[in-house]
Amino acid sequence: MPPAPDAEQRVGADRIRLAESTRALIEAVAAVEAVDPDDDPALAAAADAIDGVTASLQASATSSASTRYRAERRYGDYLPRSLLVGRAHPISPGARYDFADGVLDVRVTFGPAYEGPPGYVHGGIVALAFDELFGMVTVLNGQGGLTGRLSVRYRKPTPLGQELRMTAWIDHHEGRRMRTRGTIHAGDQLTAESEGLFVTLRPESARDYFGDAMEPGPV
Repeated sequence: MPPAPDAEQRVGADRIRLAESTRALIEAVAAVEAVDPDDDPALAAAADAIDGVTASLQASATSSASTRYRAERRYGDYLPRSLLVGRAHPISPGARYDFADGVLDVRVTFGPAYEGPPGYVHGGIVALAFDELFGMVTVLNGQGGLTGRLSVRYRKPTPLGQELRMTAWIDHHEGRRMRTRGTIHAGDQLTAESEGLFVTLRPESARDYFGDAMEPGPV
């Protein structure tokens, strides 16, 4: 088995700070309760301020949303954009993670932006978190691949605002196929469990999907 890549996120402090500030903004917007149907000057002023900052960032952007930097060839270069643990991604809850003995352990707290049923995490967010978790555990085990199948069993509603423990591991590996398993716990309570099938791409398929971004290079 190839050595696992370095899981340290390679990202600058200013980019992390921007993501954290934007993440806090998203949480604040999601938590606003509209009790008055009339226009709210405070909300309009906030929208104007956000529009100004957005225009400034768009003017200085160096790539489009569909472009991956050639420099992002190592896993630590990509991780900052992860939807689960990415420190530079404002939609990510910024989960903490540890990898040891083939097992990935993630600690995460979901806020109002991830709400489905009142007070609980949206089921689609739970599935997304498992998909990210499994993608990480395959790469950190020296493999990596794309999702072929993902199934989630929802045991209990997963609470918002409480630290959750997500755990993932590779249950079986044969050829290009890996079966992954994972769980979510809130305290001692199992709230969800999942199984995934991940498939390592053939080199020609990787080039078809990702072009030069998947050229051989350091992980």
